[in-house]
Amino acid sequence: MFQLAIILAAAKIGGEISERYLKIPSVLGELAAGILIGPFALGAIDIWSYGPMFPLDHSSSSHSVPVSQSMWSIAQIGSVVLLFGAGLETDLRQFMRYAKPALIVAIGGVIIPFALGAAVTVLFGFADGFSDPKALFMGTILTATSIGISVRVLGDMRVLDTPEGITTLAAAVVDDILGILVLTVVIGIHLTGGFSASSVGIVALKTIGFWLVLTGLGLLLSKHISRFFDRFRVSGAALALSLALAFLAAALAESFGLAMIIGAFSIGLALSGTPLAHRLEDPLRGVYNALVPVFFVVMGMMVDVTQLGDVWVFGLVVSVLAAVGKIAGSGLPSLMCKFSRAESWRIGVGMMPRGEVALIMGGVAFGQGLIGQDLFSVCIIMTIITTLLAPLILVRSFKNKST
Repeated sequence: MFQLAIILAAAKIGGEISERYLKIPSVLGELAAGILIGPFALGAIDIWSYGPMFPLDHSSSSHSVPVSQSMWSIAQIGSVVLLFGAGLETDLRQFMRYAKPALIVAIGGVIIPFALGAAVTVLFGFADGFSDPKALFMGTILTATSIGISVRVLGDMRVLDTPEGITTLAAAVVDDILGILVLTVVIGIHLTGGFSASSVGIVALKTIGFWLVLTGLGLLLSKHISRFFDRFRVSGAALALSLALAFLAAALAESFGLAMIIGAFSIGLALSGTPLAHRLEDPLRGVYNALVPVFFVVMGMMVDVTQLGDVWVFGLVVSVLAAVGKIAGSGLPSLMCKFSRAESWRIGVGMMPRGEVALIMGGVAFGQGLIGQDLFSVCIIMTIITTLLAPLILVRSFKNKST
């Protein structure tokens, strides 16, 4: 309870300083607050007889989660609410209209960063060749896109329903699916020492098939769900039942090897065209404002500032390539899809932040012994730089109407 009180207070103070004084998105203040109060910074200091406020939790199942399991769980609930809300706010017709360019943007945003990540790892001597699982992993980590951060920034700026906003959102969803698929293949190569086309095919079929089935079923049943929820007369029933549906979809997505947030987004998207979506707007905002900041503060707390010194040169190079890879990989295909130069630039920048997706991927690889502390620190450096840089550039690109 102490931890939750401090996290919520730090989130709102950080957000206030960012918006009022620094004129930057509040999400950056929440991330910075997390780094500051985390177990690697002020959170490690002893407070009288209480001990540290945020002690390192070594019992965590994943190396990438230094906070307590209960706090990590609350943060995950926040991420599901964030993406469920984003799905509800998305114009379904617009989403379907931009599905084709989004797919092209996502594929470009995977191929170019992957090639750059693998090449630079070999060049700096961290891997023996392009087939080395370490090189393949660094390529994989550069394919990640934090849909949560892009959604938050675009939503705060009220540009989530613009052509470039919807294309970024749709491409980020596809990107996450492709990124998780590639990571599964790389870990398979690391554990078995070989590449099996059949196992890759099964994983691809399972993940992509599940997402299409979930979204399709959601769309088919959305009107019936909306009408059914309408029949309840008890206070707050529509909100509670809709969130129950979002959590169910998130759990199913996780069990099929996808990120939870993709399941929540799919259900939100399915319900977006129903009368229920409009009625959920106000009540969901209260839940959103309480839980989503916890997610971003906990993300900041995962950053180990003490481990960044030894590999910072390689980390900076990887960060630059991560930014260039997404802007070129997603921006150039956008130009081919008849977006203007300014819109293509916004899409490329919107795909840049790696956020929680890269940290989770890095944690999985670290836990499996695929990478050591050095490359995990590089993941952290790259995540911090792209996550902090993208919102700043994105805000400016929408304010500046010229190309």
